[in-house]
Amino acid sequence: MTTQTLLGNYALLATSAELAYQPVDPAKIVQGPATVGMAELATLGDVAIGVWEMSPSVTTDIEVDECFVVLDGDATVSFDDGSAPLQLQPGSVGFLKAGTATTWTVRRTLRKIYIARS
Repeated sequence: MTTQTLLGNYALLATSAELAYQPVDPAKIVQGPATVGMAELATLGDVAIGVWEMSPSVTTDIEVDECFVVLDGDATVSFDDGSAPLQLQPGSVGFLKAGTATTWTVRRTLRKIYIARS
């Protein structure tokens, strides 16, 4: 993970920010391969703010409390508890609850800004 500290009176173009990429844990891949990129930009107490990206794939995850804004891509997030799936596209704002089991179907590389409690 790349850490880029946001300074006072500073802006970053999140759509082209450099990310550190790594393969997704094979135990989480339903269809792949899958690569994830991330850059943590700042922390506020126990809250992290950053940019996250995933390549086209189908993966599973257990979520943390998170609010996010999709910058680019196309994906669906399905929930194991039967909640209605989220259809994500540029401009989508989403909320995920800690402990929720999800399946991410990414059709076009998804990039988002996240605000998450660790």
